Amino acid sequence: MLILLLTVVCILAYTVEITFGLAGTIMMLMVMTFFIDAKTLVIFSLMPQIMVATIGLIRSPKTVELKFLFSMLGFAVLGSILGLYLFYQFRPEIFQYGLAGMITLSGTYLVFFPGRLKIGVTTARILDTTAGASQALFGISGPIAMTRLLGTFEEKTAIRNYALAFFLSLNIFRAGGYLLHGTITHDIVNMMLIVSLPLGIAMWNSNHLHFKINERVFRRVVAWLILLGGISLFLH
Repeated sequence: MLILLLTVVCILAYTVEITFGLAGTIMMLMVMTFFIDAKTLVIFSLMPQIMVATIGLIRSPKTVELKFLFSMLGFAVLGSILGLYLFYQFRPEIFQYGLAGMITLSGTYLVFFPGRLKIGVTTARILDTTAGASQALFGISGPIAMTRLLGTFEEKTAIRNYALAFFLSLNIFRAGGYLLHGTITHDIVNMMLIVSLPLGIAMWNSNHLHFKINERVFRRVVAWLILLGGISLFLH
């Protein structure tokens, strides 16, 4: 019953992510931490995030320029190295509350002052680095990366696809760190294998939802998901 619940929650949560480019893991954690410890879920989230990003990119127009993506990833990898170190060395509560505060402020700005956010070079690099650290620590970088992308691009498919490509790259890096430390246990592998098939089928058929959302609704929903995602981190 627990695996069935996890599968249903993942299908619903990652349908939101493949449509809007973020929030799948946040929504999954909000529900499933009542039943499974958060650290196990963060490790498990590697599978659905890689699957969603891969399917979303395969089934979309080619909007990602590698030069721009690599410029984001260069700083994000630096943050990921720090995040992986903290993942194994320290309790992450202090970072979590700082992250929650920053995401909540970003979401508040995007919800109540839409269209005014312009990301400069320095701010972009800070957000890229913080996104990498957050991904390694919590399996979550969507609110930070999307705040950066909303202030950089206008077109919703470009925003979503850059986000998915960013997440895919960071999750491959995170997978390498897990394998190096022997973090992915037999039980987590079993969870991934059981959930992967129904989730993959659902995501393959859910990708079209992104193209049915108009630009204004896309931006408003993403802004609210960022705000609610920041608030939810304060509650964990």
